[in-house]
Amino acid sequence: MQNILCFSHLRWNFVFQRPQHLLTRFAKQYNVFYFEEPKTGPDSYEITQQNGVSVVVIYLEDHHSDFKKRMARQIDNFLKDHNIMEYLCWYYTPMALEYTSHLTPKITVYDSMDELSAFRFAPPRLLEYEEELFNKADVVFTGGYSLYEAKKERHHNIHPFPSSIDKEHFQKARLNMTDQADQEKIPHPRFGFFGVIDERFDTDLLNLVSQKKPDWHFVIIGPVVKIDPAELPQAPNIHYLGPKSYEELPNYISHWDIALVLFAINESTEFISPTKTPEYLAAGLPVISTPIKDIVRTYGEENLVYITKNAESFIASGEEELQKKSRTEWLLKVDEFLADDSWDNTFEKMCLLINTIKEKNGIHV
Repeated sequence: MQNILCFSHLRWNFVFQRPQHLLTRFAKQYNVFYFEEPKTGPDSYEITQQNGVSVVVIYLEDHHSDFKKRMARQIDNFLKDHNIMEYLCWYYTPMALEYTSHLTPKITVYDSMDELSAFRFAPPRLLEYEEELFNKADVVFTGGYSLYEAKKERHHNIHPFPSSIDKEHFQKARLNMTDQADQEKIPHPRFGFFGVIDERFDTDLLNLVSQKKPDWHFVIIGPVVKIDPAELPQAPNIHYLGPKSYEELPNYISHWDIALVLFAINESTEFISPTKTPEYLAAGLPVISTPIKDIVRTYGEENLVYITKNAESFIASGEEELQKKSRTEWLLKVDEFLADDSWDNTFEKMCLLINTIKEKNGIHV
């Protein structure tokens, strides 16, 4: 078996998203070790098994004193303890080069899923480390077409892999008849959103629409991070249900009337390709989205989702959809459009690119 050492800025159990979808598939062919950012504790590491992936949590007593050396020492200890001498390095965050630049991988992969430098509290040296990672990487993947276009001149072997879907998982929503206990008393029509609620979330739009349409109810699912929860609009028709597991999501969204991609248009959303868009569609739900570039070009131009720029167009889209008597024709179009879209296909295409590098370089690990 071959080894993948993945270095990420995301906790494995935070939200089940791109890294989890891809690495659980790679784990069927490789030993996958997913290194999270360190936690506080006596210098050490521990491993837990999650969906076939070995999640490695490194603990440091002090995150300031000799951080790079002590992180590197724990990684070296891990490699020695597990007799791992040949491996592929997979990066989700360039900042991991602070403590992994001494490693000697057979292949280096950079999966640039977001423009992290545009996010709130981005490390000052992130762009510097990203340039170093571009120089080290054998292949670069991007999380969408806009991100690919922004970075394509920086690497000779870069490929766009926009958000995909686990269709079988989300199509369960079309069949589920039982509502969830914390949602069942919320009146209809329900407009729902699931995902991370952070600086990308369009609080102003939610506030305006909820005021203008007090009979519409908004169900918001997901963790609140990097923003003060007090910033979120509060109203009798806005319902924050907190985080839910990936397994639970189809049971919630099956009882929504319309799904939302409720992102503000700012520097943190310029290059995103939200996974939730095709997931909503696979669930059979109509979608209202703000004009995120990759959503407009992929789904909006095909008339698969409503694109709204303000509260007035949001309300017009919602009223139009709620008045429809049948979604059969639209759903047939959606299913045809999504027919070849799957994380399995994305995984296979990535494997092909990695195997091409192996063959070119005579790598047999």
